[in-house]
Amino acid sequence: MARKSADPNVSRRNFLKKSATLGLGSAGLASLGMEQQAEAQNRPRWDRVADVVIAGAGASGLCAAIMARDSGASVIVIEENHDIGGHAMVSGGRVPLGGGTSLQKKYGITDSADQVYQDHINFKNRAFRYGDRELVRMWADENAATFEFLLENGVRFIDVEPTAEGGSRVPRLFRAQLPSDDFKQTINGRNGSGIVRPLEASGRAKGVTFLVRHKLSAIIRENPASGKVLGITAQFENRNVNIQARKGVIITTGGHTSNVNFRRIFDPRLTEEYQVTGEPWSKQTGDGEILAMSIGASLWATGTQTAESGSPISKTRHIGCKYGYVNLRWLPESPMFPLAGASGLTVENFQDLILVNQAGMRFWNEMDGSHEFLAACLANNGNPLRDGKKNGGGPIWAIFDSDAVVREKWDPKPPNVDLNGWFFSADTIGELAGKIKNPHQLQVISPSTLEQTVAKYNSFVEMGKDADFAKPTPMYKIQKPPFYAAWSTPILHDTLTGLRINTKCQVIDLRGQIIPGLFCAGESAGGFALHGLPRVTVFGRIAGREAANAPA
Repeated sequence: MARKSADPNVSRRNFLKKSATLGLGSAGLASLGMEQQAEAQNRPRWDRVADVVIAGAGASGLCAAIMARDSGASVIVIEENHDIGGHAMVSGGRVPLGGGTSLQKKYGITDSADQVYQDHINFKNRAFRYGDRELVRMWADENAATFEFLLENGVRFIDVEPTAEGGSRVPRLFRAQLPSDDFKQTINGRNGSGIVRPLEASGRAKGVTFLVRHKLSAIIRENPASGKVLGITAQFENRNVNIQARKGVIITTGGHTSNVNFRRIFDPRLTEEYQVTGEPWSKQTGDGEILAMSIGASLWATGTQTAESGSPISKTRHIGCKYGYVNLRWLPESPMFPLAGASGLTVENFQDLILVNQAGMRFWNEMDGSHEFLAACLANNGNPLRDGKKNGGGPIWAIFDSDAVVREKWDPKPPNVDLNGWFFSADTIGELAGKIKNPHQLQVISPSTLEQTVAKYNSFVEMGKDADFAKPTPMYKIQKPPFYAAWSTPILHDTLTGLRINTKCQVIDLRGQIIPGLFCAGESAGGFALHGLPRVTVFGRIAGREAANAPA
């Protein structure tokens, strides 16, 4: 083999001489120049570079970032929001991880990875029966190590004996401590901030670079449908920022519940009237999933999204506000409260009200919270049969009177209710019907229809029997003014499916092949429909480790 010239600066004369020897005349040189120009145009100009680039700074992204740094990789994390934390920030901070953690041992609880695995492949569980057992096995094996990882990175748990729930036969559930009383830190005073704030602090201390207000807009691959993933493009202040990933890109952008078009792939009924828990703090846009699919990625275990299990959609408990998820009530102290609009009236007893559809008619037993109730909410529910909107169930309204307000100990005024289309009051039922106006209420409720609905229900109270929907012993008439209508439409929560990954969190394409350099974790990943923090923390940690160990 000939030795290379010691002088890297080859003269133009020698280059031309060599080109002539190779048979490259002036036309050949021009062709070579065009090819080089085309290659240069196709190759992005990198604004930043790191070994591992992570899109999304929720719980999974934070775990991935710290694990990648612990493995020796440089890390950049982009986040669309103005702050880190994602949905995990406003979660309950509940972490049921087992397999023999230090806190389990402290309370004398015997557990193993095998037991964790068996508990989470139970075919009687409608969500677990669809799981990818290779992923569940890996998750079970990494449970204990991930719990200790959280402790090592500053997370502190409330020191009480754990409980068993969610199909587990062994007590595993611990809850994170609040890190602060400052709502600027905790956002809504939720224990989930006790997970993400310590992880953020640990990541920063270890050298992770966080870029907020950077929205993922492209995943850059060598070729549109082949080759290695090279990096990403993010939008920041109306300009593109290209970030090179020498080893890997990790998608941890959260699920797709906020993307109406994408969520309707799995359930066409989920039209725009269904709000999303976690908003307005963070949105689950599905960007990571969609952009990965555009370069060949496959979805996985999509049946879990519509298996009528878990909480992809849930009955609201906080009525009269736009965002009424059962386990999240926006507080006036929160810096996000001006966008949330109201806290809502928390229902203690659904005997105190009736639920009507967009036509002003009852449609189901108000005491029920099952998937049958949710299916009734999402049914045609008063939609016109010939004209207008056909999909989705439309708004659901809670109707009650001043006696119910007393029984529930409500204060039906702002900031508890949102008067901008989510809560109404009137001195008569007929007047109340005419006041109900909302962007998703596509028809005016007939005053006579709502009057007949209330009168009929009052007759059931007198009889002590709901002849229409079998509500157990209807207890209270709706008869004392003022009368109220409060938004009570179901709200979306979990994304239970996403991109196909293997046990190294590498993304798989439609042909079953690994997409080199692309990883995924959290709610963006499919294959294991487990609610909440245990799934996203474990797979985030795995993704960070594997991306850091990938070839550059």
